[in-house]
Amino acid sequence: MTAAARQLNLTQSALSHTMKKFEEQIGTEVWQRSGRTLQLTQAGQYLLLVANRLLPQLSHAEQVLQLMAKGEKGRLRIGMECYPCYQWLLAIVEPYLQQWPSVDVDVKQKFQFGGMAALFSHDIDVLVTPDPLQKSGVRFVPVFDYEQVLVVPAKHALAQRSFAEPKDLLSEVLLTYPVEQGRLDIFTQFLLPAQCQPAQNKDIEDTDIMLQLVAAGRGVCALPKWLVEQYQQRLPIAYLPLGEQGIQKQIHLGFREGEENLDYVQSFVRMAQAHERGAL
Repeated sequence: MTAAARQLNLTQSALSHTMKKFEEQIGTEVWQRSGRTLQLTQAGQYLLLVANRLLPQLSHAEQVLQLMAKGEKGRLRIGMECYPCYQWLLAIVEPYLQQWPSVDVDVKQKFQFGGMAALFSHDIDVLVTPDPLQKSGVRFVPVFDYEQVLVVPAKHALAQRSFAEPKDLLSEVLLTYPVEQGRLDIFTQFLLPAQCQPAQNKDIEDTDIMLQLVAAGRGVCALPKWLVEQYQQRLPIAYLPLGEQGIQKQIHLGFREGEENLDYVQSFVRMAQAHERGAL
């Protein structure tokens, strides 16, 4: 109580009186004394949970208002929930920075495959993900269509095939990002439904290294077609659809409801959509 009163520039007695009035108003105790120690009641624990959710939002709002008061538009913190999305984002950020010089842009990759929590806790403002989770308070907008393909060495036998089948990977070393199988499309939409597993599965964090290994005949991998086409210009690799119908995906942008109306957020979404149309 003494520390809290000092933080609020109040006397301890004034704070105690205010808390007493608050408890009378809500009709229950927030804490109970145990000697010289204060123990939160069930109501107090609930209020603590609410405060931990609300205070970061209020802090974020204060920061945005301060930036606006200084004539700055705000901050755009982008969280990445997929490894290949980073290359796609680079093509958007460069023209965006030129169009919005007063917006501070930051890209956070530490939230890979944990972006929803970061979005709700106000650690990021926009989430880039191929696997949106529809939840109250968050809105997702699809901005880019792509196909997930199997990447093989240029001289691999599969390079001549029109599409790959799950059984084709039974004897292959599959290179994937260090993510659980339940978050990898090649497992959830291709191998596991056919009850197939690759001969070996190796985790590789870096896209460049992964494709260098494929080019050297050390394995195969699954990546977005648009990304593979970029690397084909300098590496001896080939690609083919995963199954006769292929695996079609979309990159989505997610943001908190209400904040999609901020002009610099709207502009980021428009530029992301224009990139797919080749308008950037």
